[in-house]
Amino acid sequence: MNIKLLCIGKTDDRNLEELIAVYTKRLKFYVNFEFEIIPDLKKTKNLSEEQQKEKEGELILNKLQSQDELVLLDENGKDFSSVKFADYLQKKMNSGIKTLVFVIGGPYGFSPQVYAAARGKVSLSKMTFSHQMIRLFMTEQVYRAFTILRNEPYHHQ
Repeated sequence: MNIKLLCIGKTDDRNLEELIAVYTKRLKFYVNFEFEIIPDLKKTKNLSEEQQKEKEGELILNKLQSQDELVLLDENGKDFSSVKFADYLQKKMNSGIKTLVFVIGGPYGFSPQVYAAARGKVSLSKMTFSHQMIRLFMTEQVYRAFTILRNEPYHHQ
C-alpha cells in the first residue's frame, strides 16, 4: 500500500519542513510515503470562503486516482490512540487498497464534493492546530504507527 499526505499550501517554517523531512525519510523503510503540496490559490481576496473551498476541492479531487481511498483530516473525524491508529492502518493494508490518501485542507476546510468523495475522516485532536503543524503531527503519527506494527521501541505505553 502507498500512503500519500496531500496538503494545501506550502510550509513557510523551515524548522517544520526539516522535521517533516526527517519522518518522511524514516517512513521510506516501512511504506511508500509521499508528501504532496497543492499550491495556495492565487487572488483569493475576492473569493468567499465557500468559493475558496470549492476551488481547493477541485484541486484536491484532481490529484486523486480512481483507486485511491480518500481520508480527510478533520476536527469532526474519528479519534484514535496511536495504537488504534496503527491498527487502522493495518486494516487498510490488509484490505488491498493501493493508495491511502490523507488530506489536510485549506483554512476553511473542505468543499461538499470533497466530503462526498471521502471514505473516512480522522481527527488528530479536539484542539485546533495550524495546518502547517498538522503536517508534522500526521507524518510523525504514520511513522509511529509503523513502528508499533513492527514492535519497534519508538512508541512507549
